[in-house]
Amino acid sequence: MSTSHTPPPPTPRTPDRIVRSLVPARMDRLPWTRFHWLVVVGLGVSWILDGLEIQIVSSMGGPLGDIRTLHLSAGQVGATASWYLAGQVVGALFFGRLTDRLGRKKLFILTLAIYLLGSGLAGFAWNAWSLYLLRFLAGTGIGGEYTAINSAIDEIIPSRYRGRVDIAVNGTYWAGAALGAAASLLLYNENYVPVQWGWRLGFFIGPVLGLFIIFLRRGIPESPRWLLTHGRADEAERTVDEIEHRLHEYGVSLPPVDESKMLALTETDRLSYPHMARIFFGRYPARSFLGFSMMATQAFLYNAIFFTEGLVLIHFYHVSSDHTGYYFFPFALGNLLGPLLLGPLFDSVGRRVMISGTYLLSGVLLLGSAWAFHAGILNATTQTVFWCVIFFFASAGASSAYLTVSEIFPLELRGQAISFFFAIAQGAGGVVAPYLFGHLIGGSDNPNPDRVPLTWGYVIGAVTMIAGGLIAWFFGVSAEGKSLEDIADPLSKVAEPADAERAAPLTASGEPGV
Repeated sequence: MSTSHTPPPPTPRTPDRIVRSLVPARMDRLPWTRFHWLVVVGLGVSWILDGLEIQIVSSMGGPLGDIRTLHLSAGQVGATASWYLAGQVVGALFFGRLTDRLGRKKLFILTLAIYLLGSGLAGFAWNAWSLYLLRFLAGTGIGGEYTAINSAIDEIIPSRYRGRVDIAVNGTYWAGAALGAAASLLLYNENYVPVQWGWRLGFFIGPVLGLFIIFLRRGIPESPRWLLTHGRADEAERTVDEIEHRLHEYGVSLPPVDESKMLALTETDRLSYPHMARIFFGRYPARSFLGFSMMATQAFLYNAIFFTEGLVLIHFYHVSSDHTGYYFFPFALGNLLGPLLLGPLFDSVGRRVMISGTYLLSGVLLLGSAWAFHAGILNATTQTVFWCVIFFFASAGASSAYLTVSEIFPLELRGQAISFFFAIAQGAGGVVAPYLFGHLIGGSDNPNPDRVPLTWGYVIGAVTMIAGGLIAWFFGVSAEGKSLEDIADPLSKVAEPADAERAAPLTASGEPGV
């Protein structure tokens, strides 16, 4: 221990074991490799599965209400989505804490297995309550996936690629939704599949894809950053050594490591809920306000439009219910292309400009569509075109909300931060928005429905997104190209590296340094 008279670092207790490491700096200097593609493919599938799940089940109302199947009422069919949503919230909160405690890899394997079990067994449901419980179980798996996956991706992907990768991965939800829409056109058409079997087969698509992915994930290592901050520095060093060794075998030369990025870390106590609250609202109040605002505003807009899109087409544009799926494909395409094409700009132009820009632009465009909708100058096609353009920008903005909350808080509570703000978003957008907009649309018995209530709903959604964009501009964090440790100090970081040297720090092997 140090014998100097310098002030002790501002930690709850005097550190008695210090590890110094360049692991984060070594991870961030890596070029893009096949290893990173493995991470993106192996972990990014979670959002595809979620989009697939929601779209297939949202199209299942007719088959589930058939007397030859479970014969559910419209309310019971809607309740299946509510149970799935509730499962996501519970899963995110429960597994978010475990992913910070037990590790990213254990949780992204466990949560995927839970999803596979819940979704697969739902295909064998025999009544409404068995379906509810199994949908809840599948939801807990997907909710847990969000926390483990976003944590692992942000901690493994090099800092200069982190923004575009995270935004693109989150945007792939819409690839799953488009796949689900295509599958529903086949599965729920009695000319191809009997109604007794189509809905059951729909629940098996996700698990079939997931079985392939779960084996792929076994080759993805634990996050070296997580290992480093949980007393497993040897494993963290070995993991990075293996990645660098593969690059050397391919003839790739790496730049020297910036020694100034050396981290001095000490063991920390397990975080209690009061301690986390002090970190969120005491140490980082502005960032917490930013995370809440971004997640809640994008969720409100998304769920308001997405869950009522079919009702608007049927109610105001007289599209038959079995044809609404055809309008969904361009809508999903716009949502998918936005994150893919705009994602690189979040790393080059910067977070604050792009986040506030996508929020503000989508809000202004929605105001324009609200005026056109109220004026009655749109038809089903032009309304869909408006939605495609709006959500080209809104989808990138929504994905950036998940990126933001996963990179602006300390590593030790990253999973819990994601789960906390995800739960808020689902509560604000997943519950309030569909309920509100469903009532604004009104009943279906009026051939000339009143457009004023829904117009005001669109105005509310637009103002909400514009407010989110302004908050992102004034409170945003310029995180582009920065190491996660430069954005938010790890809680286990020793305040002064010079103190760590005087304290005869331990190396990764646990021996005293020289």
